[in-house]
Amino acid sequence: MGLFTKQAEEVPCTVEVSHRFESLHAHVRFENGAIVHPGDEVLVHGSPVLAAFGEVVVEERTATITRASQVERLWTRLTGDLGAMELCEFSFSEQVTL
Repeated sequence: MGLFTKQAEEVPCTVEVSHRFESLHAHVRFENGAIVHPGDEVLVHGSPVLAAFGEVVVEERTATITRASQVERLWTRLTGDLGAMELCEFSFSEQVTL
């Protein structure tokens, strides 16, 4: 991984999509033990995995991990907390509405 260059790697993965009352999630597990770092991009190949209500679907796929350059990784670490704070909305008021 260079200062400004990106690298891509193909990895086998397992996609699990759950659409149950107890759990609504989608997970990707890399079968070769690859780890995704800040700034990396993951593209899972194939058609979308759709699970009907009450169903859990598990499929074997291939994914492309595009590794961030060192500059992108540093920028993501520095600005990541600011991006997460945008998801929060705080409101403090004394007014009570009924």
